Amino acid sequence: MSSSVIGIDDLAMATGGFRIDLADIAERLGADPAKYYRGLGQTEMSVVAEDEDIVTLGAAAALPVVERAGRERIRTLLFATETGIDQSKSAGVYAHRLLGLPPNVRVVELKQACYSATAAMQFAAALVARNPAEKVLVIASDIARYELGSTAEPTQGAGAAAFTVSADPALLALEPAAGVFTEDVMDFWRPNHRVTAIVDGHSSISAYLDAVAGAFDDYRAQGGSAFEAINRFCYHQPFTKMAAKAHQYLAKHAGADVPTETLTAQVAPTMGYNRRIGNSYTASVYLALLALLDDPADLTGERVAIASYGSGAVAEFLTGTVMSGYRAQIRNGTNEQILADRPRIDDNTYLARQRIMPRSDPSNYGNRHETRGPFRFAGVREDQRIYEATAPR
Repeated sequence: MSSSVIGIDDLAMATGGFRIDLADIAERLGADPAKYYRGLGQTEMSVVAEDEDIVTLGAAAALPVVERAGRERIRTLLFATETGIDQSKSAGVYAHRLLGLPPNVRVVELKQACYSATAAMQFAAALVARNPAEKVLVIASDIARYELGSTAEPTQGAGAAAFTVSADPALLALEPAAGVFTEDVMDFWRPNHRVTAIVDGHSSISAYLDAVAGAFDDYRAQGGSAFEAINRFCYHQPFTKMAAKAHQYLAKHAGADVPTETLTAQVAPTMGYNRRIGNSYTASVYLALLALLDDPADLTGERVAIASYGSGAVAEFLTGTVMSGYRAQIRNGTNEQILADRPRIDDNTYLARQRIMPRSDPSNYGNRHETRGPFRFAGVREDQRIYEATAPR
């Protein structure tokens, strides 16, 4: 096995068990649905079942990846999230048990807003370079919550992406150049005492654009390809219109002479899943990549950019090449079925679910069995979180 080519070998997703159409939220907020459909580029968002959280979503996304890879090949699990469930114990340790991984696995949780799954991917690539026989499992899982009635409420969502990083990957071979950018800004953050984040919307958009441009400049300085030599672009998508805005901005920043219709075609196939899931924080850019790979167009040999951003702010820009035969590794129709199977709920039901949190007694409570997924969060007993495997309903 050659260690010269390292990248993403497999990629899968999971999302909340229910969905709400943004038109239902628009009616309560007194807004035209077009404000969300066209202005944000969002049509609906995922809502978690009572017994779903980042662990159950992450483990559900990872299960088909682990089963295909073989549990004995995985010696590292990196769990990226900004929706932490414990100040000490990694969410990945719970997922490790649910997935039936062997004890000889290192597990750690990574945090930096929506960016940390990309850091996990890079750390994974370094581990594989040291031992090409290993595969590293990366799980990115988040639930986005904002204050009810706020302008950010329609950009909530829930989702997870899981992927393996290996030598001789089946999906995407990572190229060596990568650009990074960090700046201390207060565009989005969540203090320990809050369930929902604090967002400065205008600052967040400008910080995003500045960080992506800064990471791209560093990518070029590290020997990365010119903008015109990149075929497709996957951006972090807090809402899909942000990806379109970022792409236009980056093209101008790079001085690229690319027709508008080409710019649109470079990002449009990446938006299909995020448009229906909402913001999934760390998983977002990898759901964009998954949507691109599931697109009917043949991407073999194309150079794909990953523009990862996390508020606060850290960004990274990198590229990879789509592998020959990648279609044999994607799960045709499975991801679309995951989205289609979510029952639609109305606004009153959605509001009732949002108001369950926080619990009156966070140390002890039980959750109804609602999820149709393979794992459930049963509740908390004496401050211990209880997770169970359950057959899909």
